[in-house]
Amino acid sequence: MKTNLITREGFNALKQELDYLWREHRPDITAKVAWAASLGDRSENADYHYNKKLLRQIDRRIRYLTKRLEELKIVDHAPAQEGKVFFGAWVEVENEEGEQLVFRIVGPDEIYERKDYISIDAPMARALIKKEPDDEADVMTPAGKKTWYINRIWYV
Repeated sequence: MKTNLITREGFNALKQELDYLWREHRPDITAKVAWAASLGDRSENADYHYNKKLLRQIDRRIRYLTKRLEELKIVDHAPAQEGKVFFGAWVEVENEEGEQLVFRIVGPDEIYERKDYISIDAPMARALIKKEPDDEADVMTPAGKKTWYINRIWYV
């Protein structure tokens, strides 16, 4: 089960994607399908089959986004969060070997195509919640328990 939390930026990005799919991309592909269908025999028409498949993918994504946007709860930064790790925080951590990571804790709908975002549902995020700089967090990984030290926390 996905957590239904999202940052305002993430929510706006999903709304923008939905708007683009519905108002621009889908009408364009629908026109291509209609054009390809007008050429006659559809059984061997690659344009028709490809664009029809693409239209189904677009429709599936539109249905998903429409439903998902209704379920999501936007979480804005509150001044009371300063100095502690909460949803939406940027965190810099370091382990005993000196390996450093910098990432933002966001909702599961925001992590795709971003190497610097992790889901609030991730073990690392769960271990860091409510911690402060110089605190340590033990994270269970497939390789065993790892200890991370919090160097810095900030909010956008």
